[in-house]
This record gives sequence, structure tokens and C-alpha cells, in this order.
Amino acid sequence: MTRAQRSDAIRNRAAVLAAAAKLFASAVQPSRVTMDQVAAEAGVGKGTLFRAFGSRAELVQALCARQTETIRQAVESGPAPLGPGGDPRARIAAFLDALLVMHLNNPHLMLAAEDPFRGTTLYQNPDYQWAYQLLGQFLSDAGADAHNTLLPHVLLGAIRAGLVNELTAGEHVPREKLRADLAGIVATLVPPAPEGIARRVQASIAAGRPPAKSQQV
Repeated sequence: MTRAQRSDAIRNRAAVLAAAAKLFASAVQPSRVTMDQVAAEAGVGKGTLFRAFGSRAELVQALCARQTETIRQAVESGPAPLGPGGDPRARIAAFLDALLVMHLNNPHLMLAAEDPFRGTTLYQNPDYQWAYQLLGQFLSDAGADAHNTLLPHVLLGAIRAGLVNELTAGEHVPREKLRADLAGIVATLVPPAPEGIARRVQASIAAGRPPAKSQQV
């Protein structure tokens, strides 16, 4: 591929992402946003669209990845409570709150991301798997049962797109109440770590080391 072709591909990809984001934001039913509509809105041919994104599911995943990138960066290198070095329990609350706000700001895209496609499920979605694994790590840091495979799913279940949409659009629950209720769920389901474990985990974090297995309950 020549430099001009690469530039065209980058420009077309950006146009497609912008067009798809616009269509999902304004869609009454996200499931009815088609690749034909995206191509027309972006001003590209269907062949160009499918060279950039092999399927509608891949396009939706790329849009979601743009939304989660800010959260990923904050988790990896941002300040506490979401970034490294803070209280693990507060980090769980901040992480879930960031995901909830993303859902609130992009309701139709998040609904599209939860649609099954060719036999895949939400739980096979790369963004979901990332959030699940990260929550598991944070819960272990907080002194929760490291072998409880259901707890991360339970916490993520509170911010499922369908549920969030029903509460906000159907029942008109204010977004700030949802955020406060989510923080309350974390406080209920994630008890404070035993003092000794909390001290050792904080020391490991400060030293830039992962907590030892012996520090995980």
C-alpha cells in the first residue's frame, strides 16, 4: 500500500467512525442502523466500508473502543481514585461510575454493543472481558474473595445498557441518582478490606508491585 493509499484508508476510517457515531446517537432503534446507512452517511462505497470494518459488529466494537480508551488511560496512569495508588474499594466505585457515565452518554451505541451477533454474547465482547478482568483484580486488591467469579458479573450487571436505558428513558430516573445508587451497591457488596491486607496491598501498589497471593483473601 502506498502512502497515498494509507492516507486515504485512514481518512475513510475516520469518516466511517464519525458517520456511525452520528447515526447511532440519533437512532430511535440502534438495531436498525445498517452498514448501507453508514456508508451513505460517510460518503464512501460499501467496499471501502467493509475493507475498514469487516462487519457491523466490528464497527460497533471500534466505536466502543474509542469510548473506553479514556477510561483505560485513566486506569493505567491517571490520578486516584481511578488510577493506580488509591484505595482499592474507591477504585472499584470510580471504575464502575466511569463505565456508567459512558453508558449514560452513549445509550444507543451501548445498546448496539449488547446485541448478539452471529452467536456471540455480551460476555465474549472484548470490552466486557477487559472490564470483568479488571474488576476481578480490583476486588482482589480490596480483600474480596479472589475466587468469586460471579461478583464482577453482578457489579457489571448493574450497568447493563438495557437496564440503564430502561431506568433513564423508561422510568426517567435522574442520572445522578443512578450514579449514587451504584456507589451504594459497591459499598454494600464490597466490604472494606481487613486492615492488615489493606496495608500490604497499599505498600505493594506504592512500590509498583502486584499484591502477592498471600495478600489476597
